[in-house]
Amino acid sequence: MTEMELYKLWCEKAVDDPDLQTELKSIEGDEAAIQDRFYRDLEFGTGGLRGVIGAGAYRLNVYTIRRATQGLADYVNGAFENGAVAIAYDSRIKSDKFAKEAAAVLAANGIKVYIYDELMPTPMLSWAVRELKCQAGIVITASHNPAKYNGYKVYGEDGCQITLDVANTVIGKINAVEMFGGAKVMAFEDGLAQGKIEYIKQEVIDKYLDKVSEQGVHTDLVADSGLKVVYTPLNGTGNKPVRAILKKIGIKEVTVVPEQENPDGNFPTCPFPNPEIKEALAKGLELCKTVKPDLLLATDPDCDRVGIAVPDPDGNYVLFSGNEVGAMLLKYICQERTALGTMPKNPVAVKTIVTTDICKKIAAEYGVELREVLTGFKFIGEQIGFLEKDGEDGRYIFGFEESYGYLAGSYVRDKDAVVGSMLICEMAAFYRTKGVSLLEAREAMYKEYGNYVHSQSSFQCEGASGMERMKEIMTGLRTNGPKEIGGLKVLSVADYVASEETAADGTKTVLTLPKSDVLAFNLENGASVIIRPSGTEPKIKAYYTTIGETREEAEKLRDVIAEDFKTILGF
Repeated sequence: MTEMELYKLWCEKAVDDPDLQTELKSIEGDEAAIQDRFYRDLEFGTGGLRGVIGAGAYRLNVYTIRRATQGLADYVNGAFENGAVAIAYDSRIKSDKFAKEAAAVLAANGIKVYIYDELMPTPMLSWAVRELKCQAGIVITASHNPAKYNGYKVYGEDGCQITLDVANTVIGKINAVEMFGGAKVMAFEDGLAQGKIEYIKQEVIDKYLDKVSEQGVHTDLVADSGLKVVYTPLNGTGNKPVRAILKKIGIKEVTVVPEQENPDGNFPTCPFPNPEIKEALAKGLELCKTVKPDLLLATDPDCDRVGIAVPDPDGNYVLFSGNEVGAMLLKYICQERTALGTMPKNPVAVKTIVTTDICKKIAAEYGVELREVLTGFKFIGEQIGFLEKDGEDGRYIFGFEESYGYLAGSYVRDKDAVVGSMLICEMAAFYRTKGVSLLEAREAMYKEYGNYVHSQSSFQCEGASGMERMKEIMTGLRTNGPKEIGGLKVLSVADYVASEETAADGTKTVLTLPKSDVLAFNLENGASVIIRPSGTEPKIKAYYTTIGETREEAEKLRDVIAEDFKTILGF
């Protein structure tokens, strides 16, 4: 069907949500607006759906949610007997409605549904899947994207986001479902009344918080440390569980940013609710001027990532990167568990390929096996699963990725800002009892292991032409890649689609990680540039690493490399 034919079909059929009819009428005669909504279907990727909320096949709405859920239901019913699915949702616009729509489709297909009765963090979905022995899970979230987005992430029975093989099977099932009338539906309230849908009990939540607190190393020191915290959930799901866990470990002074305390999918004070971005922390930093805490914590809307800021000697607050916090947590866990004698035999830590290599030096010092995986926390969760199959999940001590995602413990299989917040506060409290600030602890780490500087650039590729541009960029880099970047020679290029690394002299080495659309340019002096298209957003991302005698030297080199690579990409 043409885009105009699809538009007319939606005008006729999309009657279950009045907002959709209002939007469809508002774009009548606007060819560009119609094309943008109907030129393609919203693609179900390896993790699920993510898109702008609205009317059309290329938008997230009750019909695209139902269609995806029918495909998932067909997969579950085909692969399991008496299947069950857990569902969670965040504070975004229509998240609760989409969650109930998904539950109703599953129930209509004879699948038992366990759903939280209020918004909950993404890691608590991973927990519920495992704790309630479900065969799949769904969380309605668009993580840290702007307010106009929402998403639909699917998890397997192991509590990880679904594997590529499962995703391909689900995609095949979805493609066989008609947009209108193809999904089985029933009223959500009828599903509750018939016992096909059940709210998740408080005891499941309490047990999760117990598991989080078990990951502490020095929780006994926290209550008397005098640590003072300012916290912002950025209008998302973290408010209750993060405050609960901080109270549980004995932190008495927690001040919550009032403008960002309660759920609000419009994110009125932070258009980009991303703890990586300083602007998102503006209200928290403003409050810090009055409260003067030891630490500012900020969790993203679905509370799977956490960012921090700490005071410097002048009373200003300095943001730490995800690489810095992750490396410091790894150092803290290794150092203190070794000192306490609680380090497991043959310990394992996991990081992604775009995450700081300073971890290699830390892991080597403490005899920790450091595993590297592709970008995406599901690959870290997968490694925990491998250990669990061998009865060795106790060997896993920590995993993290540069984008502010951390996990200690094997109780969930996704990044968890609740345990991340707890461990960061515990680490700060521990250092405080030693008369050391987090800023001083960071500098001590760099003094010991070297000044590593990491940053990333995101290049937007919106609309129908954006996807094509990303493909052209990656193809161009593969066929005619740079010989040097920022004045540093390219020593080798690792191509994770071809599964090989090619040195400057043409020598090739096989890469053992799964195929992925990623290129890594390894440069002189330990520097590197890694580029990949985002799997969930219309952007292409570049990651830069430099090492210097001083931090200033490394930052200056980073700036040169980043500017040159931007030119190479044509932005």
